[in-house]
Amino acid sequence: MSARDLGPYAVLLVMGMGWGLSVPLAKIAVSTGHQPLGLIFWQEVVIVALLGAICAVRRRRLELGTQYWRLYAVIALCGAVLPDIFFYLAAARLPGGIMAIIISSVPLFSLPIALALGNETFAWRRVLGLSFGIAGILLLIGPDASLPERAMAAFIPVALMAPLLYATEGNLVAKWGTQGLDPMQAILGAALLGMAITLPLAVVTGQWINPMDSFGAAEGALVASAAIHGLVYAVYVWLVGRAGSVFAAQTSYLVTGCGVLWSMLLLHERYAVWVWVALGIMMIGIAMVQPRRSASQLAPVQPIGDDSLNS
Repeated sequence: MSARDLGPYAVLLVMGMGWGLSVPLAKIAVSTGHQPLGLIFWQEVVIVALLGAICAVRRRRLELGTQYWRLYAVIALCGAVLPDIFFYLAAARLPGGIMAIIISSVPLFSLPIALALGNETFAWRRVLGLSFGIAGILLLIGPDASLPERAMAAFIPVALMAPLLYATEGNLVAKWGTQGLDPMQAILGAALLGMAITLPLAVVTGQWINPMDSFGAAEGALVASAAIHGLVYAVYVWLVGRAGSVFAAQTSYLVTGCGVLWSMLLLHERYAVWVWVALGIMMIGIAMVQPRRSASQLAPVQPIGDDSLNS
């Protein structure tokens, strides 16, 4: 395997470490009772400040045409606001390690969506690779790794909504492209729209928070998580265009391993030895899902909702 072929895997590793860290940070952010919409708004503020500064230095302006706002809406709703609502709700009640495990279900949703949209072609090798991932998940959530409280099981479906939405967003970006925008421009526009959506909702529902009232560990975790999320998510959009949505979704396996490790370090959670065997099986699954060769551009510039280029 050449250095060029190893590139996508190196990107996966970095993404997995970053997103894995966001799992225990989310647990810390909700530890003082902060509600999802208030957290998401400030998360978007941090992302706008960070990526806005980077885009300004790079002299990349924010595009405001109709087709761009459609893209921003897809990314904001399916890649941030809606999945983060479910994620924060579940994170307040489930252990960080369990949340990391649940994130690894993204490929389970991504593959059938990708096949339905025509983003990927069927290959038994990929299905077998995904099967290894599923086997690892089953080992992690088996009887010996049951939830601390059985009542927590009710929040598993809530948590699963996040990977479903992430898989949907990834496939839509892979199909319609980023309309010529680079990843940071796309995420910046989506974050601005996310702010506009969540601010009134947070106020109306009583979920508004002012992190400066008492800036502590929870608020610091929110800022750190938002900064990591903004940068890593931009890389994710880039990887979707380079290697395909199903391959990019394999980062969820690394998020699982890294999320468990970060949770052990930051939240002092502990797991059985055979958990590492399960994670090893997941790594095999990643190796079997090869990235596709791609053109030099990020993704095809196709109007959102227009399938004429495929006819």
